[in-house]
Amino acid sequence: MSSIINSLVPEFSVQAFHQGKFKTISSNDVKGKWGIFFFYPADFTFVCPTELEDMADKYAKFQEMGVEIYSVSTDSHFVHKAWHDASDTIRKIKYPMLADPTGALSRAFGVMIEEEGMAYRGTFLVNPEGQIKIAEIHDNGIGRNADELLRKVEAAQFVATHVGEVCPAKWKKGETTLKPSIDLVGKI
Repeated sequence: MSSIINSLVPEFSVQAFHQGKFKTISSNDVKGKWGIFFFYPADFTFVCPTELEDMADKYAKFQEMGVEIYSVSTDSHFVHKAWHDASDTIRKIKYPMLADPTGALSRAFGVMIEEEGMAYRGTFLVNPEGQIKIAEIHDNGIGRNADELLRKVEAAQFVATHVGEVCPAKWKKGETTLKPSIDLVGKI
């Protein structure tokens, strides 16, 4: 199994439901900015709306950090709209909801469950150069936490702008980082 870390976002073009409209989102829309691809199994399910609401509640903070969120499931853009119209929780979503009914995008990110026709819970942070910097895949019974994702994005953005520094466990913005060197070996 090869790692997806530092690989480039695959070329894609999909339909999306975004701000009350259908639109096409492609890999070109992602270039030049930070982006999170937030795969989930299916609309009208149980854990999924709790995660999507959590991301919706933190969306303004992600936007302040220059990060766009792209939720992705193998449902069509029509189903995304129907879910939006039927659910107060999903109505909170301001980020694009990408439709992947063929599973092509889910396969490209390595989260497709072929026998079920849906994706695992996958979270991928892409930098402005189009490289995947964070990749996390959960089994579908395990929900994610937007606060922890915010912390990871802050760390990735810090490392991207501070060459030679790294963020230790539980690092939060403004805390001390590390500068790896021979002087640190065996002293942490």
